[in-house]
Amino acid sequence: MSDTLSQLAQVLEARKGASPDSSYVASLYHKGLDAILKKIGEEATETVMAAKDGDKDKIIYETADLWFHSMVLLAQQGLGPDDVLKELERRFGLSGLEEKASRKVD
Repeated sequence: MSDTLSQLAQVLEARKGASPDSSYVASLYHKGLDAILKKIGEEATETVMAAKDGDKDKIIYETADLWFHSMVLLAQQGLGPDDVLKELERRFGLSGLEEKASRKVD
């Protein structure tokens, strides 16, 4: 995992116990799952709009926001970027069609 992702995961974990007045992330944790999910939805929409506009700098900026808020969600759920990277590694070398067909139906 990149050092940046690892370092960010550590900071996000440390913010779990912080006062909501002390940081943006601590305030998101304090507000709960719905607030985190709302931010992910907003950032996903902003990423899509940046892509539609073809603005590469804005695509990068908005994707960074989306990844950041997704990592907040992972940490809130007791997960980390390593969990996602392991899943991507599992899928590597499979066609998308094979991978989708191998999923368990809930």
